[in-house]
Amino acid sequence: MGKWAKARQRKLALKQAPKVERSKGDRRGNYEEVIKENKKFEEYYKLQNIVPEHEWALFMEANRSSLPASFRVTGSRSQAEALIHLIQHKFVEDIMKLNDGLDENEVEKKIEVFPLPWYHDNLAWQINLTRKDIRSTEAYCRLHNFLISETESGNISRQEAVSMIPPLALQVQPHHKVLDMCAAPGSKTAQIIELLHADESKEPEGIVVANDIDNRRCYMLVHQAKRLQSPALIITNHDSSEYPNIFQKDPEGSLIHLKFDRILCDVPCSGDGTMRKNMLVWRKWHPGNAVQLHQTQYKIVKRGLELLEDGGQLVYSTCSLNPIENEAIVYRILKESKGSVELLDIELKGLKHCPGLSNWIPVGKDMIPYSTFDQIPDRSKSILREYHFPPSSEDSTIYPIQKCVRVLPHHQDTGGFFIALLKKTRSLPWEKPVLLADRLSLGSMSRTKDGKADVKVPKLQGFNEDPYIFMTEEDPIWTPLREFYKLDPSVDVSSFLTRSQGDRRKNVYFATTLVKNLVQSNEGFVKIINTGVKAFARCDNKWSPCDYRLANEGLFSILPYVKSRVVKIPKEDLVILLLNNEKDTPPYITSLSETAQEAVKDLERGSFVLLVDCVLEDGGPNFTIELIGWRGNTSIRAYVALNERVHYLRMCGQDVSKFEKNKYKEAEAEAEAEAESTEENNGTLELEQPSTSTPQEINPELKSDNFLVPAEMNVL
Repeated sequence: MGKWAKARQRKLALKQAPKVERSKGDRRGNYEEVIKENKKFEEYYKLQNIVPEHEWALFMEANRSSLPASFRVTGSRSQAEALIHLIQHKFVEDIMKLNDGLDENEVEKKIEVFPLPWYHDNLAWQINLTRKDIRSTEAYCRLHNFLISETESGNISRQEAVSMIPPLALQVQPHHKVLDMCAAPGSKTAQIIELLHADESKEPEGIVVANDIDNRRCYMLVHQAKRLQSPALIITNHDSSEYPNIFQKDPEGSLIHLKFDRILCDVPCSGDGTMRKNMLVWRKWHPGNAVQLHQTQYKIVKRGLELLEDGGQLVYSTCSLNPIENEAIVYRILKESKGSVELLDIELKGLKHCPGLSNWIPVGKDMIPYSTFDQIPDRSKSILREYHFPPSSEDSTIYPIQKCVRVLPHHQDTGGFFIALLKKTRSLPWEKPVLLADRLSLGSMSRTKDGKADVKVPKLQGFNEDPYIFMTEEDPIWTPLREFYKLDPSVDVSSFLTRSQGDRRKNVYFATTLVKNLVQSNEGFVKIINTGVKAFARCDNKWSPCDYRLANEGLFSILPYVKSRVVKIPKEDLVILLLNNEKDTPPYITSLSETAQEAVKDLERGSFVLLVDCVLEDGGPNFTIELIGWRGNTSIRAYVALNERVHYLRMCGQDVSKFEKNKYKEAEAEAEAEAESTEENNGTLELEQPSTSTPQEINPELKSDNFLVPAEMNVL
């Protein structure tokens, strides 16, 4: 079925849903509600015995309840610690006081905000805040606005709790070469990059290659990459089940095959572990969905193991509960690999889970169960295959499938998830050495006029990408950049690249040595969508000796090499700069403190780095704010977007309420207005007027600034 046909099918299903009448006070009016029942789902999973009988009611109750929101704190280590301190001491403590004031009859109103017990350093949190709560109490409203603001500035990343597990299971180190085979929309990729940059004192030796089969979804990854700010990321666009071999140049300049130390296979799946947020699963679920996806999932993980270095580790994961997509895949891979792949234990302290199933019962489309393959009628043997069945009692002792991890919704109030950690101990039985000639043979051969062979590289699908041009010492824009910012001699000019040629290039990007190596070694054979982090941006007519300013996206990467135009000012001066958002009237230098005036006195006009040492109140940690400034003739400004201004003002201890929308006070005002209207009408009957509201006013879920996004838009 094509994508448009599927879209029409979803639209038709929504139209057929029963409508529930809401009260006049409910601003959402009438809306379509899904009946959270599916007899086949319950029959199938009772048959599989995925939970003990005494837990079944809890399992189904959890599936029918709304999924709590969860998020990760990102950014630099010091600022992440400061944000966590703010969450704990400014927001959570207020909510705990409200909870303590509730009586026994108000237990349902209790709001839970807590760090996930299995995620390190309190970097991941869960919260069961609803839209109704936001409008009921100012403390909840303040927390909601904080989450919205910090998400927009990239310091908090919205992500479902269980989807944070696979990157943690990979145990990525800064020197690892990592491949994310099905990366979009990019939340797990972001986690991997954070782990790669765990040591902030130096550039990582490793790399992250994020791939997706969908060209449009790859550009979602590009958008995410701007927030990740990593020079060690490459985004590619390929079918992961047929991912091309990657080559790199060795120290002698010869091309050699590159294999990855860590690979994440978070494969497409039926997604019945997401039914708490994806209501369509209740209507569309059928056991045949898993059977149809099995072969695709198998091909992806098989290709992943081929790309994995001996001794490397691969995580296979799905958001499905179905053993046909989970344990059956792992068992099939282990059996076919004949000892070259080992299943490892996953240890995350504080994570509640079930072991993998060692037995399951495949069923046909008619819901008839089959204990063995021989029981299947001949007409159905093209659908259910022998590899869909569980291991024999003998194989169960050889292949310890129970080492897989099953996370169920009622364990810790999450979605459902499956994770398996595989280690490649030696070459696979079917694996052959990859030679450069093999890559060339993928192209078509033709003959030139002089009779010589002419190798044509395979045609890559999707949009044509601009070239990646790495700079040289002779580049006309390199010398002005190096001299104006006094770039350290240790920085390699060829680490900088542009996407066009000429003297008026818009942006200059920065990439690690390994990224440059892979881009140059695989040009024309691998569809690279994006790489490098923006380090400099062109700014014409700014009366500066240099035509390029520093870019915030790449500041973290480029700052160690900038030996001039780095200025430290007091926190109070930064507040003055951040509060000024007038494009044509930036603050005068004379309006700053004497310390700041002295620091910028001899600075030439143009871009520079602002450093501000800060400490949070109430015993919070010390941290440093680093951002881009601009020195004019008599003025100075901070190059910061509005959402980031709010973040930095908050970190400086300023009141940011004027930048936020207070839904609690809006609700109070509405209630007062309604009371006044009732009093004026003096009991007379008021006819309801036709609604002239916009879709966003009718349904608050459509608001782009809502942290609690619609269920269908939740991403893993």
